[in-house]
Amino acid sequence: MVFLSWAKPSPQEQKDCLNKLGAFNYNPKYRGATAKPVSSLKEDHQLSEDGFLLNHARVLVGSGLETFDKGKLALQTWRHFGLTWAFVDPKTPIQTGVKFCVCLKQFLPWVMMPLQVVYVKESKKSKKAMASFSFGSGTLQGHLLAGEERFSIEMDENNQVWYEVLSFSKPAHFLSFVGYPYVQFRQKIFAQQSANAVLDHVNAS
Repeated sequence: MVFLSWAKPSPQEQKDCLNKLGAFNYNPKYRGATAKPVSSLKEDHQLSEDGFLLNHARVLVGSGLETFDKGKLALQTWRHFGLTWAFVDPKTPIQTGVKFCVCLKQFLPWVMMPLQVVYVKESKKSKKAMASFSFGSGTLQGHLLAGEERFSIEMDENNQVWYEVLSFSKPAHFLSFVGYPYVQFRQKIFAQQSANAVLDHVNAS
């Protein structure tokens, strides 16, 4: 089942979409895998053998604790999805178990992509970072892809603040299978535009 809307999906339409859902549509053994370092996923041959492809982008958005706090707020209020062709209801709480829709404008109709927050992680200080905030979401039945995506904001030991997108996915529907090269292209465009949206929020007075 594909969830389509000719107009921008309303909160009620998104709720109806989520009420019709079943479980996750990817293997439970990969649940929470995006919480691992990028290098670990690149070395996971089973992931690639199962047909998943990685998408990764890491962008410097500034420096200092204030920038980190603004970047964290940007993720918590879904500013990284504040695009003309993609959005998430900004009132959606980032909590483990919460289901939500990513709404995408694809040619004429909007497509509602159902996901569920798999984990939320926050650290004030670790070996590699002074502070970090991240969350990962897994695809549910009805999503055109199968996989998981993590968004994170991190301040490193040099006080530089980084925004990162990490995902692994594969087609879960005939439409995405046929158009997967285009899907991959859109994923890269999203990562770039999403980073720009976070930058805009961080730099706003």
